[in-house]
Amino acid sequence: MSAVRLTCESIHSPITAAEVARGVARLFLAHDMVALFEVPLGNGRRADVMALDAAGRLTIVEIKVARGDLLGDMKWPDYLDYCDRFFWAVPPGFDASPLDGEFFMPERSGVIVADRYAGVIVREARSTPLAGARRKAETLRFARRAAGRLLGVLDPDIALPEGA
Repeated sequence: MSAVRLTCESIHSPITAAEVARGVARLFLAHDMVALFEVPLGNGRRADVMALDAAGRLTIVEIKVARGDLLGDMKWPDYLDYCDRFFWAVPPGFDASPLDGEFFMPERSGVIVADRYAGVIVREARSTPLAGARRKAETLRFARRAAGRLLGVLDPDIALPEGA
């Protein structure tokens, strides 16, 4: 992949991580995947986006909107044990050329470019299937977290389970 340098003429200020997350969620929904944001993992890390598809495959996305944050991220390999696919997501115009480097495992990790309206996969992520026991555990945690968050919206006074 060559450096990702898409531009969007309507952008007058830097895109936030929340806007990139929204575009990623819209992209995933178009691919029959549902997403949750800020998902705690069993190893203490927190995924920016985790999505589940109709076949039960889990995808994690790490969002980067600042070059220094990307270059300083040494924890991202900790996410790989919790997903079938891993993507980086960056805003249009972001210099994603470091993602071609060996440390970022371009043979395993994909790249999405997204703004608040949509996203596009510019490099597909390789699928590395989770072990059955891990898949079951993570799928149940995903479902319980999603249900807990919905319950919190419907009844803001209710005490939610930890991790929701």
